[in-house]
Amino acid sequence: MSRPPAGIGRPSSGRRRLKDLLVQSDNRSCADCGAPDPKWASANIGVFICLKCCGVHRSLGTHISKVLSVTLDEWSDDEIDAMIEVGGNASANSIYEAFIPQGYTKPGPESGHEERAKFIRSKYELQEFLKPSLRISSIPSNSKKNSLKASLSRKIMDTFSSSSSQKLEGMVEFIGMLKVKVLKGINLAVRDMLSSDPYVVLTLGQQKVQTGIIRSNLNPVWNEELMLSVPQNFGPVKLEVYDHDTFSADDIMGQAEIDIQPMITSAMAFGDAGMFGNMQIGKWLKSNDNALKEDSTVNIIDGKVKQDVSLKLQNVESGELELELEWIPLEQ
Repeated sequence: MSRPPAGIGRPSSGRRRLKDLLVQSDNRSCADCGAPDPKWASANIGVFICLKCCGVHRSLGTHISKVLSVTLDEWSDDEIDAMIEVGGNASANSIYEAFIPQGYTKPGPESGHEERAKFIRSKYELQEFLKPSLRISSIPSNSKKNSLKASLSRKIMDTFSSSSSQKLEGMVEFIGMLKVKVLKGINLAVRDMLSSDPYVVLTLGQQKVQTGIIRSNLNPVWNEELMLSVPQNFGPVKLEVYDHDTFSADDIMGQAEIDIQPMITSAMAFGDAGMFGNMQIGKWLKSNDNALKEDSTVNIIDGKVKQDVSLKLQNVESGELELELEWIPLEQ
């Protein structure tokens, strides 16, 4: 007997609280560059950020910034409580940007990756814009704002307690984002009495994301979008399908690898996809060495680089998976 993951089938009060926070006026633009309508957040820092800044935050490592999608990821109650305790972008920036040098200009929505990365690292990793008084472990005041500063100061000091060499080891440069829409599974393997409770896990480097669980279904339809940051030295995306079990380890239901090299090479060769009409720009060829059911073409569709992928799951008696990939460069 299986059960849904945390947040599925339960009251969505936590999600509503998070969205209520997001619609506050100061949270309607990215905390770092001011881009409108941010859909990402750093759960441990307490700020809402845009897609481009999200890529830089991921490069800092989760020990500095734990990035979650406001709409796609599952949030724990503690993570939501932490965001609400901070109070949003204005409260957080009153601390992290308390001492920006005169004449220093924050990046804007159209700023390049290097300018954006330099500012974000200075702000959160190096703490260059913090007043020394904010570094103390407590502030003897009854005001809510000063209590918040005390709380964040303790969090800041704990977050950056590791050595500078450890921080450098955790830094990774990202070149873009990969949106993977997990469409559906076909004739998946039976792992329970008569069916399975499947979910999909995608892994790229140290990142791991997963779909929700669909109960008692061998032909599940997810239509769920997952996001991965793509590092400069990227490898294939590893895909695994599992059957969720309540009282034992989840059972594997097959695996495959997605070669994203053809998509990224083609996308970078063409540059700004918005300048071109709909056309095919690349192809990932089926072979005995991969899990493709058929050749997978890379196309520009409505100004976006997309790729439909049909996979036959490996190391399992049956099962196929259909996906749609989309390449999102950090710099348009």
